[in-house]
Amino acid sequence: MSKASPFFEPTVVATSDSLAVLHLKRDLLTPTILRSYDDEGIGYAEGKVTTTRYGNYPHTTLIGQPWGSQIKASKVDTGTRGRVGLHAERGQKRKRGGSSSSRRDETLAGDEDSGLRERRVQDTQSKETKAAIPADSGFCHLLPPTPEVWTASLPHRTQVVYTPDYSYVLQRLRVTPGTSLIEAGAGSGSFTHAAARAVFNGHPTNETLNGRHSVPTKPSTQNAPPGQTAGKVWSFEFHEPRMLSLQQEIREHGLEDIVTITHRDVYEHGFTLTTTGSPQPPINASAIFLDLPAPWLALRHLTRAPSSPLNPSCSVHLCTFSPCIEQVHRTVSALRSLGWLDVEMIEVSARRIEVRRERIGLQEEGLRGVNATPATVEEAIERLKEVEGRDRSYHHGMTVKALNDGIEAAADMGQPAEEEEYISKQQRLQNIKDRQADRKLYKEGRLVHRSESELKTHTSYLVFAVLPREWTEDDERRAQAEAVEGRAEVEKLEKVMSKRQMKRNAKVAAGGNKDLEMEMKWQLNGGDEEN
Repeated sequence: MSKASPFFEPTVVATSDSLAVLHLKRDLLTPTILRSYDDEGIGYAEGKVTTTRYGNYPHTTLIGQPWGSQIKASKVDTGTRGRVGLHAERGQKRKRGGSSSSRRDETLAGDEDSGLRERRVQDTQSKETKAAIPADSGFCHLLPPTPEVWTASLPHRTQVVYTPDYSYVLQRLRVTPGTSLIEAGAGSGSFTHAAARAVFNGHPTNETLNGRHSVPTKPSTQNAPPGQTAGKVWSFEFHEPRMLSLQQEIREHGLEDIVTITHRDVYEHGFTLTTTGSPQPPINASAIFLDLPAPWLALRHLTRAPSSPLNPSCSVHLCTFSPCIEQVHRTVSALRSLGWLDVEMIEVSARRIEVRRERIGLQEEGLRGVNATPATVEEAIERLKEVEGRDRSYHHGMTVKALNDGIEAAADMGQPAEEEEYISKQQRLQNIKDRQADRKLYKEGRLVHRSESELKTHTSYLVFAVLPREWTEDDERRAQAEAVEGRAEVEKLEKVMSKRQMKRNAKVAAGGNKDLEMEMKWQLNGGDEEN
């Protein structure tokens, strides 16, 4: 039984064997699977270590920390002296390239390394890890995995669908919890993770699968409601190595019961799943996302045919992701010829807005990310007095020794005594740095926002279309019968309401005369006294 996905049920703190993301700077994030032991068999004394350009982070310093914590880097000897790696056990390093015999030797060495790595992992699991020593500089922030964070940190295997695009796509496709969605061209898995969160309404159980795969219930309190179909993402990828890599990531992230990845050429074989030669129950998708070089070739499999993967009881919304306008032209032509309606093309242009606190003043001198200029006239005057005093002391021949000796040393030079002491720039910066620990910088300054000067470059064109549900003769007869019944009910209601209105009008016209009111009501009822 696999663990619950951190994308659906995030914990309060980072736990072992779960995905975490190290935020190093604005556009640099590093994902890693937290381990309490060295699962890679590299041989660091601190256990598993994530090495970055901003420092080294042993996982023992990450596990158990609340999400969003700032983690200081640690001192880790990443050289051969600080670890007992695979090459050290083999006695030599493998050479790249070379003849076919050398490549054969590399293959054998790789198999040998695999065995050494397994032995190293077993050794590190039973060995106590060395306590991490904090480094003097370097830090990161520990973030929980979300589709947005994963999109910014995932390994790029293909062009990535970024957050501004896929958030708009999911909204236009009307994806809600419980939706069955088809994705063709999974690539790096950015849209896959976002779609999995959008369709998630609980983990599937035997009661909610409705003929789908029988997946064991995860150890979670979030299960699909009884009587409702669990949301599902049916992802298709033509390139087998990319499919295998994404499949492994989906398992590591705990999404395997929500996302089903299939190696398939949808141009030729369509979207119907098959196992051991027998077709499975229909997918019944109501939303489709095609990130393909030629989406018009796959549209012929998305019709209202008996073996169609589309949901027959509702309209189907489709979106294609194409970088070139020529692809858009051919896709739109194919959509119109196949009966798709409301065809529309959209291009999303995103502009990032940065919100921060702006701190101004000489007390910010030497600190990062601030404007160290005088905030008031008084600060500017004090700094000018300090600068002029230094200049005057220099031109009068005052030295540091004379200032320390006092009035007598200054009098021997024939100059007036200077009793004022000036703090050096180094000492002033150190004092500011020492006072920083007692300041609440997150409350100081003015809250400002700035937008990027230029828009991001073009990503792709989004083509949307809707395929209405199939309308048969039985549906037409049923609709006509319901329309006739509806009109009869409306006419009956209008007739009743009009009589009531007429009686109210008669009461008002009688002006309180009961005899006149009774006579008018008798006439409205057609002379029937019982009414």
